[in-house]
Amino acid sequence: MSTDSFIEFNNVSFAYGERPILRNISLQIARGQLVAIMGGSGSGKTTLLRLISGQVQAQQGQVLVDGRDVGRMSNSELYQHRRRMGMLFQFGALFTDLSVFDNVAFPIREHTALDDSMVRDLVLMKLHAVGLRGTEALMPSELSGGMARRVALARAIALDPQIMLYDEPFTGLDPISLATIALLIKKLNDALGTSALMVTHDVHKSLEIVDHVYFIAEGKIAASGTPDEVRNSDSPWVHQFIHGEADGPVHFAYPARQSLADNFGLGGV
Repeated sequence: MSTDSFIEFNNVSFAYGERPILRNISLQIARGQLVAIMGGSGSGKTTLLRLISGQVQAQQGQVLVDGRDVGRMSNSELYQHRRRMGMLFQFGALFTDLSVFDNVAFPIREHTALDDSMVRDLVLMKLHAVGLRGTEALMPSELSGGMARRVALARAIALDPQIMLYDEPFTGLDPISLATIALLIKKLNDALGTSALMVTHDVHKSLEIVDHVYFIAEGKIAASGTPDEVRNSDSPWVHQFIHGEADGPVHFAYPARQSLADNFGLGGV
């Protein structure tokens, strides 16, 4: 295991009640690396984000961030842990009753004791970074979908996080807005040196910006590799997934007790 890994999952298993979600997952994200997690709905992708943020705890294994076990953190330690973290939620999740300015200022006010003039300077700086300086007085209802997602990104990077979590950041965007958000994610990640995990279904745009990809199926790592390795993979499952093909080893309906690994011969790429 690389000593440069910033986020590590070591043999992690997790279940909601009696329903297993993750099964003995191990993966690493290096400092400054942008990693995509892909897979079908319900495969456990968003659960990985919840484990990193400490919203849920693994029943088996360890989730380590900068060498510390998230599952063993106290409430006060989790609060400090989350201060180092930015989160871009699906559809942005802006506070609808707060202005653009107050949305971006929210984490700064929550986690710091900076005076109003410093808060204003930081908010305007973050809005400028996403190309939206001048929108600070607008309300979320006055924003387009792409603008709202960029405001949410400005809020997520308000405290220059060491960790960024993206939960389906491209959902519902038109092609131009999608390309803009993808470019911003890549540029901001490089500029901040952030370790980032992105859950996404947008295969082609994600492969343009990420450093590494993990595919999850039935709670396990089905395949992984760099974007080039994924594109050139000879795995029928990976080929079907990245090309969005209806015909292939993954059918619309398949016997619930049959595993993808047994039926489809999944392996690493």
